[in-house]
Amino acid sequence: MKNTLLITAACLLQGCVLSSLHAASGESSGERPNIVVIMADDLGYGDVSCNGATEISTPHIDRLASEGVRFTSGYCSASTCTPTRYSMLTGTYAFRKPGTGIAPPTAPAIIKPDTETVASILKDAGYATGVVGKWHLGLGGEDGPQWNDELKPGPLEIGFDSCFLLPTTNDRVPQVYVQNHRVLNLDPADPLWVGNKSPSPEHPNGITNRSSLKLDWSHGHNHTIHNGISRIGYYTGGHAARFRDEDLADKWIEKSNEFIEQHRDEPFFLFFSSHDIHVPRMPHERFQGKSKLGLRGDSILEFDWCVGELMDTLDRLNLAEKTLVVLCSDNGPVLDDGYKDEAVEKIGKHRAGGVFTGGKYSVYEGGTRTPFITRWKGHIQPGVSDAIVCTIDFAASFAALAGTALPEGASLDSMDLSDAILGGPYAKGRDSLVQQDNGGSGTFGFRSGKWKLHRYDRKRARNVVVEQKLTNTPVPQFMLFDLEADPAEQHNVIAEHPDVAKKMKAELTAIIENGRSR
Repeated sequence: MKNTLLITAACLLQGCVLSSLHAASGESSGERPNIVVIMADDLGYGDVSCNGATEISTPHIDRLASEGVRFTSGYCSASTCTPTRYSMLTGTYAFRKPGTGIAPPTAPAIIKPDTETVASILKDAGYATGVVGKWHLGLGGEDGPQWNDELKPGPLEIGFDSCFLLPTTNDRVPQVYVQNHRVLNLDPADPLWVGNKSPSPEHPNGITNRSSLKLDWSHGHNHTIHNGISRIGYYTGGHAARFRDEDLADKWIEKSNEFIEQHRDEPFFLFFSSHDIHVPRMPHERFQGKSKLGLRGDSILEFDWCVGELMDTLDRLNLAEKTLVVLCSDNGPVLDDGYKDEAVEKIGKHRAGGVFTGGKYSVYEGGTRTPFITRWKGHIQPGVSDAIVCTIDFAASFAALAGTALPEGASLDSMDLSDAILGGPYAKGRDSLVQQDNGGSGTFGFRSGKWKLHRYDRKRARNVVVEQKLTNTPVPQFMLFDLEADPAEQHNVIAEHPDVAKKMKAELTAIIENGRSR
């Protein structure tokens, strides 16, 4: 009885201490923050100066980190864009849903209208919801996008009140904006056609008209030409609707500011989905040549500028102390991803993935461990955290911050990490995390504490070294790394720790086969 009373008293004391800490961080104050997610595209852990970059300076991202929490173990859930975006919005690992690999230009909506998302959860909680920027999750019904008609289902059918989109990704056609359900500025007399095959032998492309290109291609990316850049896929028409690559970032800021200003007096959720620093890297002229890392470095500077513009808008509208800002990336870095933009030639001493091996397309740490920063002025104590956090946890974490519960059967792998996101001193983050590549290949990374298990059912790994061209490297089916002793994953210790490997293999298999981990 005496021991029971002592244990009960200790538990009550611990509960009081944790409640006080939560109240100090703002979570238990009853105040619901606005939420702005700033997602970069292909930004590596080492691409920002607050994470140690010395060859490039990112002052606005550094300021965000100095005013918030910089995570050293912040992750996306996949090493390519479409699966990470799917997982971020749905809170469910993309490998659970076939068809979530990199979406082609004609892909139908991948997230169906009956799916709960971060946006629908927050909308039901009374938030205004908007997405601005790259979408790349498909549009339309099973026949794909009907470009000259209503583009639905899309973001508005899964919880967003408004959207202003780059519909695919900019190395894929078409180069048009989508506002809500329509292509913006589309002239009915010049209909837009998009397809997988050339519409005619005379149709200009990156092979037949290569000498006309202002940005040459290195592999793929040699179909329809627009703005002096050849892309993946074919399209004709829609000339009045086409944008100029150099103007993308400015347009994202313009439309984001409009959204924030419109909803400044109510809770809002904005998903700012940048296209920087994805190929084709063609930042505005005022950024070109400003870094010493070529167009890739210039695009990092443009993204950093976007971060500064968003923070300035929040300051101007007196919203900084009412708004949680989360900065992340959809996957790790890649240098030559199809265009001759001097990313490899001008890399110098810069290491896009920091100390980590791998990058985009890879389940090595460089593929999914990315810049990850949270800031809520007046509520988050600035600092650095080694808690494991992931973009897949936005659904459960934002629901908790909004004071609402996750719907039954939704967000099957999203964990409530609101304590960690708010910088709670005793918040440990995730116990474990599954990482995937583009999906469909049986390639997984599985981190549990300091241990990282690699699984390659095809016994090949892609993009192991990000500074070189993409390669497929033969590997064993399973490898084990001690991330504390070996963050660069250079020493496979599976032979020395067979029991650890056996346990992690079983845990990974269970997470995959059980259909959910939450």
